[in-house]
Amino acid sequence: MIDVDEQRELPTPHRFIHGFFEGTSTRFAIAFPPADLYQGRLYQPLEGANAGHENVNTGPLGQVTGGLQMIFRLGGYAIESNMGHIGDVMDPKAGVDPTLYGWRAAAESARFSKFVAAQIYGAEPKYSYVYGGSGGARRSPLCLAYAPDVWDAALPFMGDAQDGEYGDHALLRGATPNFSCMFNVQRMLGDKLQGVIDAMWPGGSGDPFAGLTVDEKEELANLYRIGFPRGDESFILQPMGQIWLWASMANRLQQDYPPFWENFWTKPGHVGFDRPELVADDLVVLETTVKRVLYAKDLAEDPTLQIPELAQLRSLAALFAGMNNMQHIPMAVQLDEAPDGYLMGAGIELLSGAAAGRRLYVMNGAGDVMLADSDGEASNKRFRGVEPGDQVRVDNRAFLAYCYYYRHHVPTESEYQFLTIDGQPIYQQYELPTMSPFMGIKHTGRIEGKLLWVHHTHDSSLWPPQGIGFKANIEREYGKEIADTKIKLRWSENAEHVPPAMTAPSPGRANNTWLIDYHPIIEQSLVDLKDWVEEGIEPADTAFEYRDGAIILPPTASERGGIQPVVQVSVNGGELAHVRVGESVTCTVDAQTPPNAGTIIGILWDFDGSGAFPVSEQLDGTQAIVQKSTSHVFDTPGTYFVSALVESHREGDVGATSRRIPNLAAARVVVS
Repeated sequence: MIDVDEQRELPTPHRFIHGFFEGTSTRFAIAFPPADLYQGRLYQPLEGANAGHENVNTGPLGQVTGGLQMIFRLGGYAIESNMGHIGDVMDPKAGVDPTLYGWRAAAESARFSKFVAAQIYGAEPKYSYVYGGSGGARRSPLCLAYAPDVWDAALPFMGDAQDGEYGDHALLRGATPNFSCMFNVQRMLGDKLQGVIDAMWPGGSGDPFAGLTVDEKEELANLYRIGFPRGDESFILQPMGQIWLWASMANRLQQDYPPFWENFWTKPGHVGFDRPELVADDLVVLETTVKRVLYAKDLAEDPTLQIPELAQLRSLAALFAGMNNMQHIPMAVQLDEAPDGYLMGAGIELLSGAAAGRRLYVMNGAGDVMLADSDGEASNKRFRGVEPGDQVRVDNRAFLAYCYYYRHHVPTESEYQFLTIDGQPIYQQYELPTMSPFMGIKHTGRIEGKLLWVHHTHDSSLWPPQGIGFKANIEREYGKEIADTKIKLRWSENAEHVPPAMTAPSPGRANNTWLIDYHPIIEQSLVDLKDWVEEGIEPADTAFEYRDGAIILPPTASERGGIQPVVQVSVNGGELAHVRVGESVTCTVDAQTPPNAGTIIGILWDFDGSGAFPVSEQLDGTQAIVQKSTSHVFDTPGTYFVSALVESHREGDVGATSRRIPNLAAARVVVS
């Protein structure tokens, strides 16, 4: 069924067609470029997280990974689906069917789009590509494995690699135990995390354990063993997708798997019973009333809410409102009494009023203000129907138990085996819960077509060890030689789960001075994927070593490969310089591009951590190896991070507006 067919001018001219499959929850949106831009390709971006929306790529959030403009530059039209469900509610007809949400809704939407494309352009697209990040990376390999007639290749970026046999349609199991360890480190270390962050930033001591208690050291060590990216510790302070995932599954975990949540507080062998002092100060159990509900606009504009303690809450609200088109739904609540304890992950149960019985979970909060989400219809409604004076209960006992969940739910992946001895778990184990059917099923190494996997070294949502599993799956299925013709693995250094502009600032340092916007890497990788399929040109992969839960990249571009420039920065010849006010500092950047990855086209300097990058170097785009030095004088005492942002381009085009491949590095200056 087609319900919209119209010409649109924004964000770029295109014919927009929207529709649905009658009798189902599957919705789709197709954007066709003008005929002179079309080169016979279909591009299908898959939404992250649980999906549920068919208009992400045509909206503001689509610009994170290029949007329609990028797809049109690549000579394709765009087809999106909501992956078979509206918001966070399952299709009533399909119920718990992970095949629908994993790939079938996407496949049928793509097949129909080809039928429409043939009417518009005279023929179906010659080549078809599916890609996506996070939850989209979870699902795009399933599309390639189970609907090979629809797509020629896939580009997952930032995905996981839960492995299974081809045709195993059982629900996933796990509930991300690694996140629980991260939350526990945040909870236990508190303000001490600032010292951990400083130690791991350039010019720091390199010892994140200094000053911690034995319990704190043990928990932080566990976090690193599981694979949390070194150098990304500031994101332990500001969880994003990780806390959303807890909110989306907390009700189901407690309802369907009650023993752990009860035993944690009542049975020996659990911290809540054996060592209650480790959680007692953080406990929250409070009944109070609602003062007012808050929309994303309130959080952004209300003068009383513009306090530093709510900075990350405001950032998260804007992100999720934009992602899920929830500007007109109250996403947060202000209470008449502020809970005293640890708010992250706490349950908010409505006890009276029209929303009585609804239970949500705090994604971020400070004082009496809390941003919350949940699962199913509660996620779609949030605080809709809640009125001032309604009674609520705030209770974080389940989340405090979840902080130790990873010890009692040990999966089979290698990074968790330190929690076993001779194959036997150290702690009492509980059944691994099934995950949401929206995440599809286990991956399989049996795929048709090509797959270029892109993973980030600083991703705190899908940690680096999760980037190597799918390649191993395919190698086990076909052997290394054949696998090399099917999959390439490419690392993006200094990239987080979302671009730096979408994250709350790190303490004392703008995020774009140490994290890159990875969108140009995705676009160049889509170009390389196209060339691999259509012209047989193999894309460059990245060399790496995996050790102690960490991905280690070679220090030189020739050894590392891939497509990113390799960058190093020094101040007065080292990673750390001590100077006085008014004393000149020599800042040097060394940059080189990997073989066949083009040349350096831009260098920008930032001296104070503000992220403004006010100084640029003049380059002609002919050099693959560049060294540049500049001097800077600091007129105020303090600690500064001098950062250089380097960009390369495959054709050496210094004026390019797309595919400017970034990387950066920094050094520390202490001014007295």
